[in-house]
Amino acid sequence: MEQKVDQKRGWEIAREVEKAKPTMAERAVVTREQVTTFIKYIVMFGVLFIIAWWLAGNPFEFTQRIPSEFVIARGWAGTDSWTIIWWVVALCAFMEWVDSAGGMGYGTILSPLLMFLGFSPLQVVPLIMITEMVTGLVAGIVHGEFENVEWKLRPMNETTKLVIIIAATGMAATAISISAVYSIIQVHKFWIKFYVTVLLLVMGVCSVFTAVKDFKYRPALMWIFAFVGGFNKGVGGGGYGPVITIGGLLSGVPVKSMVAVTSFAEGMTCLAAVVMWFSLLYTGVIVDYMLLPSFVIGTVVAAVLAPWTTRVVPEIFWRWLIPLKSLALAIFGAYKLWPEIAKRLS
Repeated sequence: MEQKVDQKRGWEIAREVEKAKPTMAERAVVTREQVTTFIKYIVMFGVLFIIAWWLAGNPFEFTQRIPSEFVIARGWAGTDSWTIIWWVVALCAFMEWVDSAGGMGYGTILSPLLMFLGFSPLQVVPLIMITEMVTGLVAGIVHGEFENVEWKLRPMNETTKLVIIIAATGMAATAISISAVYSIIQVHKFWIKFYVTVLLLVMGVCSVFTAVKDFKYRPALMWIFAFVGGFNKGVGGGGYGPVITIGGLLSGVPVKSMVAVTSFAEGMTCLAAVVMWFSLLYTGVIVDYMLLPSFVIGTVVAAVLAPWTTRVVPEIFWRWLIPLKSLALAIFGAYKLWPEIAKRLS
């Protein structure tokens, strides 16, 4: 006799919402409680901005203005000068919205793009970790508010278990990769970007199958994806979302809930990364927080509006968008990396 258990896995709620509210206009309605939640999180980001403003002024010996191409061009080398860079704000806002709504894109695009535009990895990667730590946790909770996913502790449902598995494994992998790449081995950034680009291409090709087929739920696969994603996050600040989100789809988790799981787990993984970065400061590693205020302003609204976008837009859209995004990220990475690849081949 089949045992009847009234316990949902946590991802059924998103499809139930689409059935109960079949039009985008119906799903777009925001309740007063949800608006109150938005306001609370915006206040929290205000506190984070004050901290960012303080750190940007180099209050410690281990916070210095790194003489990157951008800093030298502005004449800021050796000074504590900084300002809000509004095009960085716009980039962060768009990338965070893309990331929290669709499971990937913030660190994966922002990190190599800002380095290409003249910033040092130590002006970019740690700050991506700090902002994604906050935005990931906030977006994960707001995804629950908008019924893209359901979080339960007693009894613990599958989506909550997945967050714990992915976060715990990712935190360990991130700690290993940060300490190895930036402190012990000091790998050249070309190989970091090359590795992430190849991985994105492979994941993008595999993910196309998730758009046309529902896979059987296999949570054991997520241990592997979680480690690879966490390693990527520590290495270059990006490449986490594509691996975790697409890995979840290949493991049989529906797309809207997997986006929520990725956001929540990424916030926890970045928490470990932030702790590791602060511990590396005592080994002589220098971090420049010049861009942190710009990052905070850019991510504040996107982190709470992106889950609303996930709710409103139909599931079928996300099933196709996520594989296409992964392939686009891989192509973008290869395009930016090609001049250096050609140089090394010659």
